Amino acid sequence: MRFLAVASLLAVSALPVLAQAPASSAKPVAPKKPVLLDINGIDKTADPCSDFYQYACGNWRKNNPLPSDKTRYGRFNELHDYNLYSLYTEVTKASESPNGPVQKQYGDYFAACMNTTKIDELGIKPIKPAFAKIDELKDIKGLTALDVDFFAHRGGGFFFNVGVQQDQKDSSQQILGTGQGGLSLPDRDYYLNDDDRSKTLRAKYVEHMKKMFVLAGDTPEQAAVEADSVLRIETALAKGSMARVEMRDPAKRYHIMTIAEVEQLSPVFDWQQYIAGIGVAQAKTLNVSSPGYVTTVQQVLTAEQLSAVKSYMRWHTLHRAASALSKPFEDEDFDFFHRTLAGQKEPEPRWKRCTQGTDMALGEAVGQDWVKTYFPPQAKDRMEKLIKALEASMAVDLQNLEWMSPETKVEARKKLDAIADKIGYPEHWKDYSSITVKRDDFIGNGERISLFETRRNLNKFGKPVDPTEWGMTPPTVNAYYSPSQNNINFPAGILQPPFYDPSLDAAANFGGIGVVIGHEMTHGFDDQGAKYDLKGNVRQWWTDEDKKKFETRTGCVADEYSSFQVAEGQNLNGRLTLGENTADNGGLRISFQAMEKTIKDNPKTALPGYVDGKRDGYTPEQRFFLAFGQVWCENSTEQSRRVAAKTDPHSAGQYRTNGSVQNFDEFGKAFGCKVGSPMRPANGGCRVW
Repeated sequence: MRFLAVASLLAVSALPVLAQAPASSAKPVAPKKPVLLDINGIDKTADPCSDFYQYACGNWRKNNPLPSDKTRYGRFNELHDYNLYSLYTEVTKASESPNGPVQKQYGDYFAACMNTTKIDELGIKPIKPAFAKIDELKDIKGLTALDVDFFAHRGGGFFFNVGVQQDQKDSSQQILGTGQGGLSLPDRDYYLNDDDRSKTLRAKYVEHMKKMFVLAGDTPEQAAVEADSVLRIETALAKGSMARVEMRDPAKRYHIMTIAEVEQLSPVFDWQQYIAGIGVAQAKTLNVSSPGYVTTVQQVLTAEQLSAVKSYMRWHTLHRAASALSKPFEDEDFDFFHRTLAGQKEPEPRWKRCTQGTDMALGEAVGQDWVKTYFPPQAKDRMEKLIKALEASMAVDLQNLEWMSPETKVEARKKLDAIADKIGYPEHWKDYSSITVKRDDFIGNGERISLFETRRNLNKFGKPVDPTEWGMTPPTVNAYYSPSQNNINFPAGILQPPFYDPSLDAAANFGGIGVVIGHEMTHGFDDQGAKYDLKGNVRQWWTDEDKKKFETRTGCVADEYSSFQVAEGQNLNGRLTLGENTADNGGLRISFQAMEKTIKDNPKTALPGYVDGKRDGYTPEQRFFLAFGQVWCENSTEQSRRVAAKTDPHSAGQYRTNGSVQNFDEFGKAFGCKVGSPMRPANGGCRVW
């Protein structure tokens, strides 16, 4: 769990971050630049009033079949691949002929990742020291010292993770917190559900662990015992973990306790020793987001044999390192976590994985050079103007809400006015100079970077919050809202087609990046964001009556999206996706209103659309909705849709599109849909903002 709570436009992936085996020799090919509003992607045989997603995306989906190395491929991925190639050219140059220490650092990281000869030569040797430390453990009481040792050398240990977070009751303070985790499968439901599919996946998971343990040196008999121990312990942890929907509620993940009180929950673990060992001995309290998990760890550590606990720790050491170990480990890891679990047929090319890995590990080092070429200052200026237009539109929307009282409207406007806008990249870049990066030590590089980030986080304890810090790297194709800081963040990577193109008309741009902006603003007022005030504190700034009306309206959205089926027998969880669905619907409405005002104030912005020199025949309103719908064009595997339905707070693209337009009567008017048609329901749909 991240310590900075954010609501993003799109999950980086529908799946958790998983180890993945590299393809051997795929040659990098420069991809074609995406376009905003792809008229050729429209399926004109479909009825926009029956299924707008098929109409907007039908031909795009047909022309862009799911690549064999993907579990989901859409417009976000299209731009991601375009950015990734540009990043690849940067890191390759840096690895071959670096210009200064910053380039040498990220160039060496990339080179180490690409050096499969060295990685294969080392085999399992890089994690043998960790295995040896685990083997030396004499009793459960020694687990605390072992965790401190793993922190000091690798940036993290096992059952518990402690980090710094903003205090949700006083956002000016940075406090210690601990969450829940310890699972390898994507969600607790994978351990607890009793349907045939879940049972089959668990059996395959056990077989996968056996194979990995054998590769690590176990006999088949030893591997079977270790795998059974891991599944038993992880299942117990799953039972003691809060469900994802529960974790969305700030009140349910906020429990300030003294260190002594935490020790009462799990006395077998020496919390005083651990807190001092990781360098924050001055801390007197801890936010325990999931007390039940802490109690469950206590039960596990007292009920299980030491050998079983060691098997669990060996497995997590092996599993975390799989993507950086030799080919047999990578292949087996890919086979289960990607092929079996997600339906991915082939691994991504090595150059892609190493480029992405470099961006994740040293993103603000790579980003410094990337933005110089790919994000000129004028791009930031244009974005600022768009954001101001959307903020003005939302202010009007708030003022005109019939269901909200004047008292709450005043508070809502204050919060809107206080939202800070962050565009492109950080004001101050991270300094990675203290990290040693070696061209022949891929796993060691990862451990040292993990340790750097963990220490950097812990060093924030008791210090003022830095609102200029970013949670995404500059080339990222995404955006996010931070409720604890009340700011919206738009990395440079997303500020281009298919989201934004300054050469096109206002309608297309408001349908693309405009809805993205409106989406992030609305996150400040979704079912979770609305619990935070303008300063980022969890506080009810609503009247009681308005709060009831708000919950009725969000309940309508939750029920609506829970009716959408992503695979046979698998519906969306409207409560899990409620925040994102609320933001989608609100962002669409706010951006549409901003477009209408922009065109009214300056008719020249309503430029007609052209395809091959001919008018495309669509009105500005239709172009707006088409640009919006095409943002969510995608193809995916059934397996990935099932995983996402349990783990991803974002709905599938089809329902992000159709769910939003069927709740907005202006869409039906734009396409001449009859009242009562699927995309223009007679009841008018659900509306919050």
